[in-house]
Amino acid sequence: MASGKILLVEGVDDFHVVLHLQSNHGIRVVDKKEIRQLGGIEPLLESLPVQLKATEGGALGVVVDSDRDFAARWQAISHCLSVAGYEEIPNTPDRQGVILAPPPATLLPRFGAWLMPDNSSKGILEDFLRFLVPEGDVLLPFAEKTLQGLPEGRFSENDRPKALIHTWLAWQSEPGRPFGQAITARFLQPDVKEAIVFVEWLKRLFSEL
Repeated sequence: MASGKILLVEGVDDFHVVLHLQSNHGIRVVDKKEIRQLGGIEPLLESLPVQLKATEGGALGVVVDSDRDFAARWQAISHCLSVAGYEEIPNTPDRQGVILAPPPATLLPRFGAWLMPDNSSKGILEDFLRFLVPEGDVLLPFAEKTLQGLPEGRFSENDRPKALIHTWLAWQSEPGRPFGQAITARFLQPDVKEAIVFVEWLKRLFSEL
């Protein structure tokens, strides 16, 4: 039995960013019950073959961090798709977001993938959110200098984007808003080009169902 549409995300922050970006663009092509938090990249990849079968005839999307190795992350996803029977899988993800048609004579779903931050570079959700910081903002450079001036390493280099965006949000007029709420409060701008490309990908993937 097809589930219609499913969007797989790594965690709760991704969940709320997707919901709030949709809301701020006046759409809801995928709702709360259709967004599934898998608790990290490994559980997500492990569940992908099962989720492909569970969404037969519908649409399945994944939003994942590319982390330190963009090519390796896409290769892992591509392998799952190839084993499932998808054809014409691109060697490099489309910067507008990956969308693959179901293979002929199968019940597999339309498949979409978005690799944070921008489908072309390594990084994580927080790197995508950095795009949403208002242009010319004076606090972000100050937050960067503050992190550089810490007397000792408090976090890994891979976690620096998280430290940066959380530090920056702590200095807003309503400090410490979660990511989704920060978008709705317009501390993070939902209408920058990077956010629009992401929302348009969601619409192309899910809106026809």
